[in-house]
Amino acid sequence: MKLRSLLFVPADRADRMAKAVQSPADSVVLDLEDSVALDRKAAARATLAAFLAGETRRQPLLVRINPLQGGMSAQDIACLADHPPDALMLPKAGGRTSIDQLDAVLACYGLEHLPVLPIGTETPSAVFELGTYRERSHRLLGLTWGAEDLSSAIGAIATREGGDRFTAPYELVRSLALFAAHAAGVAAIETVHPDFRDLERLSRVATRAAQDGFAGMMAIHPAQLDAIHRAFEPSEQALARARAIVEAFAAHPGAGALSLGGEMVDLPHLTLARRLLADR
Repeated sequence: MKLRSLLFVPADRADRMAKAVQSPADSVVLDLEDSVALDRKAAARATLAAFLAGETRRQPLLVRINPLQGGMSAQDIACLADHPPDALMLPKAGGRTSIDQLDAVLACYGLEHLPVLPIGTETPSAVFELGTYRERSHRLLGLTWGAEDLSSAIGAIATREGGDRFTAPYELVRSLALFAAHAAGVAAIETVHPDFRDLERLSRVATRAAQDGFAGMMAIHPAQLDAIHRAFEPSEQALARARAIVEAFAAHPGAGALSLGGEMVDLPHLTLARRLLADR
């Protein structure tokens, strides 16, 4: 499943969901959590179930259910039983234990096969569980993170400085989520950029995320998709170099390091080159 871009849309708005699935987003997240008011949850489930029943899918559809801790997630899952999405997004996830808890509910509806994309950093305790996702890597579609709920939990005044970068605590959390995803062997997904009007800043943020090792980024508005796609699409120059590295090692089997264009390349370069080409 391609996860270069994941576009959020509220699940209580059939018109917006219809527009979202016509967008160029690689995948669409139909949201039952933050974008739906408490008194609209039941209506959102009904709207979502009807939408999934009638939708001819152009791209993978994920559903962000409500947190396991609040008691609403079982109702969310029940409404998906007849026409399930392609995957679930789990907010306020807490590592391996939360995946096990979710699987127990999914099994009641025959949905235990659905892959899960946890948001792994929304509570202070969850940060310390990031390393446990690798024990349930077979259940994961990827791993993403967020700063807003976490900052609220600890009473932080701000999460970003200068717009492009996070403050030190959240840079740490971002890095831990990135490494946790790679330790589990799944896609690391960058968090949202909340100012959907500032596309220049978004471009810088997304480019940095791609350079750091994230595989994709979440979006809150279709206007953000082009900038995200450009950032996560490797240049022809990068692809050509990756092919050259693979060809050089193929011509010298068993070599641990080679000279290519005046630069030494070794097995980590080969691994990265193969990964880049595999996504094409």
